Amino acid sequence: MAVSIILGGQWGDEGKGKLIDALAQQATVVVRANGSANAGHTVVTDRGVFKFHLIPSGILNPDCLCVIGAGVVVDPGILLDELGHLQERGFDTSNLRVSGRSHLIMPYHPMLDQAEEQRRGNNMIGTTQRGNGPAYADKAARRGVRAVDIIDAEYLMSVLEPVVEEKNAILTKIYGLPAIDIKELAETYAAYGEQIRPYVADTETLVLDAIEGGQDVLLEGAQAAMLDIDYGTYPYVTSSSPTAAGICQGAGVAPSAVTQVIGVYKAYTTRVGEGTFPTELNDDTGALLRERGIEFGTTTGRPRRTGWFDAVLARHTARLNGISDVALTKFDVLDTLETVRVCVGYELDGERVTAPPARHDVFERLVPIYEDIPGWQSDTTAIESVSDLPTAARRYLSRVEELIGVQVSYVGVGPHRKQLLTDHVTA
Repeated sequence: MAVSIILGGQWGDEGKGKLIDALAQQATVVVRANGSANAGHTVVTDRGVFKFHLIPSGILNPDCLCVIGAGVVVDPGILLDELGHLQERGFDTSNLRVSGRSHLIMPYHPMLDQAEEQRRGNNMIGTTQRGNGPAYADKAARRGVRAVDIIDAEYLMSVLEPVVEEKNAILTKIYGLPAIDIKELAETYAAYGEQIRPYVADTETLVLDAIEGGQDVLLEGAQAAMLDIDYGTYPYVTSSSPTAAGICQGAGVAPSAVTQVIGVYKAYTTRVGEGTFPTELNDDTGALLRERGIEFGTTTGRPRRTGWFDAVLARHTARLNGISDVALTKFDVLDTLETVRVCVGYELDGERVTAPPARHDVFERLVPIYEDIPGWQSDTTAIESVSDLPTAARRYLSRVEELIGVQVSYVGVGPHRKQLLTDHVTA
């Protein structure tokens, strides 16, 4: 039996979907544990390109039970759209289950998200404005609407009445926005409830039964550790916990059941939205990384900020999450560079800093300390084994492994699921 967590080790967009898709070919259950439709995983197969926002990447394996866990906030309209697109492409989606405990994004959540961002002005966080933060806020405040609530129209109205009254007061009196029509809202979501009813289940029991039965289970994290609400670059973070501990919570799995934690990192670093980024490159090299890496958000299409690999950040998230194996993706993006830089430390007011600070204004004052590593200037996209990589490329991988303190077990040399090297890195 193996229970594996796959999580992002940077600021998201590390290519987790590709790894999950590859490993899901042997898994019995894949569980999406956190985040909402503000996240996106892109998977490239022989049947084309697939972009998932809510549905677990394992859905392409017809023998795999795919679960949206209680830690996810679900936009039912987007979920149904994704299901429809998969069905149109000939995929059977009957292997999907949605936790009845999953909270839902309601129409007032994106309205509030957008209004709050505008109100922040120069201090905006850079959210996707899909309603993720307000939905999690309602969940914590115990005024959320859950999947199990909308499959009973009469009960749904009793849940909505006090909430919509409060939301309308905020929308109209604070932001000058139109009020929500509760009758129209109830009808829309009751209709959603009828459509998602076949998928709603007590998923925690299904997952725990699979684990007790010795089946292979993948727990899929969205976003990444440096966007964690507690341990990320607050306040420029997401509203859930994409750490290993948070993923266990969102999936309904005890930490003691986990046998492997795979941290996914890019061979360089990217970030979307606002917030500090010590190794960011606002030059031709940064533009080259963006172009070669096709660094545009799966969900929003926003261009991603790019920079050198930050080993300080990587080691911190590896330790924080108990990462046992590293997947280093988009390695081929570095193929053309004469020199590859790695951040091996920070300097703050003349002193060495070896871990990310808690205050973002302090984080912004950090000066990265770089180590230059010779590039390999050779195409790696057709290589099928780490041992066949150029010597300089293998040295870079080994140095990254040494700096993180964790074995690099997977190396991505292209977007296709076949372009994943799985033999251990050696120089």
